[in-house]
Amino acid sequence: MSLTLSDVTRIAKLAQLEMSEQQSATALEQLNGIFALAEQMQAVDTEGVAPLSHPLAAHMNNIALRLREDVASEPNRREDYQTVAPKTQDGLYLVPKVID
Repeated sequence: MSLTLSDVTRIAKLAQLEMSEQQSATALEQLNGIFALAEQMQAVDTEGVAPLSHPLAAHMNNIALRLREDVASEPNRREDYQTVAPKTQDGLYLVPKVID
């Protein structure tokens, strides 16, 4: 995919940007370079390549990620918070229907 100068000026107008002809030409060149790079990356065959869990996993084995245990650190105060609500049911707030 490549853009034309009219595409760049249209995008600039939609984004409410004022761009000179020189700036539009520079933006066109940069955007087409980005699109060319994306097309080049999509052309690479990645069949059978496992995704990396960490950027350094390609170079180092046994990288241990520093993840904390998934435990609750605050007490459950749902009942306290819902005491001021007009209507609740099964731990949910009940609200009037506004859309038919």
